[in-house]
Amino acid sequence: MTTLYLVRHGETVDNANHIMQGQTQGELNDKGREQARELAVQMSSEHIDVFVASDLWRAVETCRILAEPYGAEVITTELLRERDWGSFTGRYIPDLKDVEWPDDIETIDALKSRARRFIDFIRENFPEKRVLAVGHGVINKAVQAVFYDKEMKDIAPMRNTEVRQLML
Repeated sequence: MTTLYLVRHGETVDNANHIMQGQTQGELNDKGREQARELAVQMSSEHIDVFVASDLWRAVETCRILAEPYGAEVITTELLRERDWGSFTGRYIPDLKDVEWPDDIETIDALKSRARRFIDFIRENFPEKRVLAVGHGVINKAVQAVFYDKEMKDIAPMRNTEVRQLML
């Protein structure tokens, strides 16, 4: 059985400013880097075989901080990218509360299909391994929804650098 430690990246400049990041690269702020360093200390007693991250910079940077004590490289995959928010990307989140959703947002079905492919990627490439994977809030929800066969709304949001363990 493969153990997956699913992590959300550290806080970013846009998280702190309530900006919809979507598939933009994003940048950890000082708090986000500190959150990642604290998590690295908390995870130091865990044996991790493989470190995987979304190919977006905020996840890669978080994962590199977590992999550093292990002297490990980070494998990136676009399967773990955040949801594509289309024309909502870059907008101030509170302003979107009652706005009609545009057609260019990645659908839940597409998001869950990508999450399913991510789970398959981990199972196929890292059997019997302990994998730490750094993703994003919504794709991590989708991974859990697929794994537990639940609706997205039934999965609690993840805080920055929160870890959830899945046995694949």
